[in-house]
Amino acid sequence: MLDLQRLRALYAVSVHGTVGAAAVSLGYTPSAVSQQIAKLERETRTVLLERQGRGIRLTDEAQVLVAAAKELLSIVEQAETELEERRGEPTGRLTIAAFASAARGLMPGVLADLAVRHPTLDTRLTEVDPHESVDLVVKGALDMAVAHDWDIAPLPAPPGVEQARIGDDTCDLLVPRGHRLSERGAVRREEFGGEKWVCQPPGRVCHDWLMGTLRAAGIEPEITHLADENPTLVALVEAGLGIALIPRLGRGALPDGVVAIPLDPIPVRHLYALWRTGAARRPAIAEMVRTLQEHWPRAARGSA
Repeated sequence: MLDLQRLRALYAVSVHGTVGAAAVSLGYTPSAVSQQIAKLERETRTVLLERQGRGIRLTDEAQVLVAAAKELLSIVEQAETELEERRGEPTGRLTIAAFASAARGLMPGVLADLAVRHPTLDTRLTEVDPHESVDLVVKGALDMAVAHDWDIAPLPAPPGVEQARIGDDTCDLLVPRGHRLSERGAVRREEFGGEKWVCQPPGRVCHDWLMGTLRAAGIEPEITHLADENPTLVALVEAGLGIALIPRLGRGALPDGVVAIPLDPIPVRHLYALWRTGAARRPAIAEMVRTLQEHWPRAARGSA
């Protein structure tokens, strides 16, 4: 008989692409995941993973098991949902992904609150960009994603996924003190010509939004430095190496050498919670959404 935990490990590798990433998602060590798959290979008398350059690939036999694992895990999720619904209490494990500034500025308070009110609910947070997290929810690798989109780039919920609005986050222009715009009460996007920018790498939602925003204003942006974390971008601005458009959520207090200036019109990004339709009846999902919405005004005030 095939072991469900071993199938879960193989499925996680298929979704995340590497043993290491699968281990992070499951809360195991890479060696534990490798051991699970090795045991599955012995049980099935077949090779499931093969070396491909520096990475791995799943064999055709592995793909057969992955398809079966997806169906089995979906059945297990339905059963767990029904049991949790019967109890009427948020229980069991709930895996959540949130983008960096939400993981820093919103999720700690939410998770701490849930831990006090629902001690039998086992929440697990991973920091993942919205481009990836929503797809992981679709594939069943995560229970919920906290994601965002921008006013000029909506994030539609894929088929089979439901979403709820958490709140709206605003964005400011950050410039070094003494910059030509540092004394302005507000700045229009058309005034950004000739500036050097620091921002997140290509492929990130905020990078794509910045490029789209500036090009819509007739400006081809000159990106001089790229960094994943907002605190790094703030430090680059303070050093006079460029200016940045950075949302308020999770940004923290600015150093004396950096000035935040409102934009006209003000850019807004919308925060959502997303989960699979099949899990919508879970009390844990409903409670997480309610707690996110409850904590949002406090997180927004803290960011301001």
